[in-house]
Amino acid sequence: MSSDEEFALVVENLHKTFRLPHDRKNSLKSRLINFGSRQTYETFHVLNNINFSVKKGEFFGIVGRNGSGKSTLLKTIGKIYYPTSGKVQVNGTLTPFIELGIGFNAELTGRENVFLNGAILGLTRKETEEKYDEIVGFAELEKFMDQKLKNYSSGMQVRLAFAIAIQAHNDIMLIDEVLAVGDSSFQRKCFEVFRQIKNSDKTVILVTHDMGVVQEFCDRALMIQDSKVIAMGKPREIALRYELANSPDATTKDVTTLERPKDPAIKITNFRLLSGDRPSQRYSIDDKITAEIEIEVRKPTEVQINFFFLKADGAYMAGINSTNEFGAGYKPTKGTHLLRCEIDPGQLTKGEYGVGVGVYTPGYVPEIIDVIDKNYDTKMPSVTIVDKSLYKDGDFYLQGKWSKA
Repeated sequence: MSSDEEFALVVENLHKTFRLPHDRKNSLKSRLINFGSRQTYETFHVLNNINFSVKKGEFFGIVGRNGSGKSTLLKTIGKIYYPTSGKVQVNGTLTPFIELGIGFNAELTGRENVFLNGAILGLTRKETEEKYDEIVGFAELEKFMDQKLKNYSSGMQVRLAFAIAIQAHNDIMLIDEVLAVGDSSFQRKCFEVFRQIKNSDKTVILVTHDMGVVQEFCDRALMIQDSKVIAMGKPREIALRYELANSPDATTKDVTTLERPKDPAIKITNFRLLSGDRPSQRYSIDDKITAEIEIEVRKPTEVQINFFFLKADGAYMAGINSTNEFGAGYKPTKGTHLLRCEIDPGQLTKGEYGVGVGVYTPGYVPEIIDVIDKNYDTKMPSVTIVDKSLYKDGDFYLQGKWSKA
């Protein structure tokens, strides 16, 4: 491992346990009746031998199913909890945005809480006064700042807390899934802040269930399951493991080895790439790319199907969903079906791209039914664009025209 100066956070051999009493003696009567008896406890191992480090300036994701221990980990990093054993070394100052209400006083007004929370985060009164209008404008709470915080909705409190937190000078931001409380408009503003942070020297440690956020913003991520780190690496790989963990037939082995679901209701049985009606993996910028997908429907289920492209490192690049053509409630009948997806020419620059297909349940947060790409099968074909592209660099090909004004 490099010197500690390179890292914003180092976690070594971290264990965290909680002791919960079997019988709570809350009333005076129960205490008197059971006076002298020995209280018994059950021990819960919430974090078990956690080891990882985060470099300074890194955007680092932590994912896992509910109850896996990820929020406890973030609170331990933020010194809300203390380790049962092990080491948590933080090299820099922290801005914790972990739980709704931390640093707020419900009996004070929104205005008073801005100054209170700003002071807790290290802002001087003068700095808070200078940033006050910006904070209130970001939170969109101009009409409510003289009301007591106890009259705010949870979403309003989140907006105010985040608007204050992003003004702090601290080196490291800890962010839990509390952003999910905000509406879609506010979340877009938060994501724009994330983009700005990625261009700064700040370190962000983010706990989230949103795999789109992980893949867009994170440099690396780890996944916790059953109180242990089971995977750490590139965002796309971790996102795939998380999707598998939330599939209907998920097993611990599935998410540890990144294997496809064992017995899905709908299975991808064949995949090939075509140029016209001919098998091909090499295309001109002017060629249409066709994917032919065979699925075996074992149990009729409503699905959406995604044909997607991967970058060289296996990260998700872009995909096209079947919803527009087949509808959101597409439910193929039992048996074998052959599907085609055609990609219009002129959208990929020179280079090699991985491809894949996913079968998912409908909805904004879908569950994976089956998926195949080079992360699961190294024999999956790739697409190579070989000529006629104007530029070798860039993520996509721009089409348009010039004219004289």
